[in-house]
Amino acid sequence: MSQLLQGKVAVVTGGANGIGHAIAQTFVAHGAKVVIADLDTAAAQQTAAELDGEAIGIGCDVTSLDQVETACERAVATYGSLDVFVNNAGITRDATMRNMTEDDFDLVMQVHLRGTWNGTRSAAAIMREQGHGSIVNVSSISGKVGFIGQTNYSAAKAGIVGLTKAAAKEVAFKGVRVNAVQPGLIRTAMTEAMPQKAWDQKMAEIPMGRAGEPGEVASVVLFLASEMSSYMTGTVLEITGGRLM
Repeated sequence: MSQLLQGKVAVVTGGANGIGHAIAQTFVAHGAKVVIADLDTAAAQQTAAELDGEAIGIGCDVTSLDQVETACERAVATYGSLDVFVNNAGITRDATMRNMTEDDFDLVMQVHLRGTWNGTRSAAAIMREQGHGSIVNVSSISGKVGFIGQTNYSAAKAGIVGLTKAAAKEVAFKGVRVNAVQPGLIRTAMTEAMPQKAWDQKMAEIPMGRAGEPGEVASVVLFLASEMSSYMTGTVLEITGGRLM
């Protein structure tokens, strides 16, 4: 296997489970040293220990700028640099507007949008000084089209796209790239827990006729993290099987 991230150091937020876990696993397989930053410290440490490569797991609440900055500093202190940062941490608190609480709206916005801003800001500060780096933000197809019951999630994920493009313009001259991905229906514990009717409705929208796998998202994130995408910044790549194109 080619080592697309040989010698690189990466931080992956929300890396203990689901898509984040697949990203961390893929990065390690391609030679990266990975810091898994997750709200669940024990899960982050266990995931790091199970990876076949150099990795550490740390606790990190992405809504806290101080904790995200600490995660970046930990990567530099442990492995000597910070080459890749993936803003992947996320939650859902789905409900129609009539039933959604202000707290659930605010929490989703804080974790996704503020969390991505914290990560992008913190990582870019280090990468600017290095003169290189790649930041990959995980948006969602929900941020492109909007879904019933996800006014909080759709707003946050759309905001990540705007943040990505604005940040990319700010730091490109320093050799730092900022891109985003928009996954569609990906087979994770969270999506498989949805009612069968909802699953079937989503499947009917996918021309490829199947859900995606976490590793398929990780492969695209790997591409954006590596030098294979060296002339790409401010881009948004859909990983949807053609859903809602």
